[in-house]
Amino acid sequence: MVYAIGDVHGCLGQLDELLDRVRADAGRQPDGMQRWLIFLGDYIDRGPDSAGVIERLVSLSMPGFSLRFLIGNHEQAMLEFLRDPVSGQDWLQFGGVATLASYGVTALHNLDDPVHLALLRDGLCRRLPPSHRVFLESLAPLTIIGDYAFVHAGIRPGLPLADQNQNDLCRIREPFLDFVGPHEKRIVHGHSISPFPEARYNRIGIDTGAYAGGPLTSVVLHGTMIRFIQARADGSRSSPSDAGPNRR
Repeated sequence: MVYAIGDVHGCLGQLDELLDRVRADAGRQPDGMQRWLIFLGDYIDRGPDSAGVIERLVSLSMPGFSLRFLIGNHEQAMLEFLRDPVSGQDWLQFGGVATLASYGVTALHNLDDPVHLALLRDGLCRRLPPSHRVFLESLAPLTIIGDYAFVHAGIRPGLPLADQNQNDLCRIREPFLDFVGPHEKRIVHGHSISPFPEARYNRIGIDTGAYAGGPLTSVVLHGTMIRFIQARADGSRSSPSDAGPNRR
């Protein structure tokens, strides 16, 4: 049985709530069943507690589960900023400022100034726990379990999984989203927000916009069965059957 969790984006409260729901759901399943828990990337940026989310994942204990952590485009961008703050400055424009703040680094000045960018990078390096840096640098671009391939954003249609490049896996939208043909595996992904989980025959999308007020979603896969578990910002819980998948 596989549980995959979509884009967290600094929403620690929803992540904790969803993990509790996943544990409870797994506890209702038969003993001895192999369980996987896969995180699809975009743990940071935009939401209120990126540092807290990374710390939770670094220290996560899920007895009975095999864990897999994938890289999203926001982790890609953060790592590029850490390597070279000038070439990686775009990160600050689409969520990085919130992540800096969660680590206690305030971006107050001109975000185009190379000197200020270097100071921000150095401040982040000082405050970033070594375990967080190791975690970010160890994230995988793709994992395959059975008939499913798990990625952050999607794949380049027509290209074998073994030949996909990481930039597509982390960032692609079109032509992946509207592609109607079969893929090598059914693709489970986040990255592109939809109001409800999307369950199509060739892909399953589970980014439901947690940072923007939507629920944080997990898909549950067992054989041909597909269910969804969600945790909402207001603390309410939706049952596995009421997530409303789009089956186009």
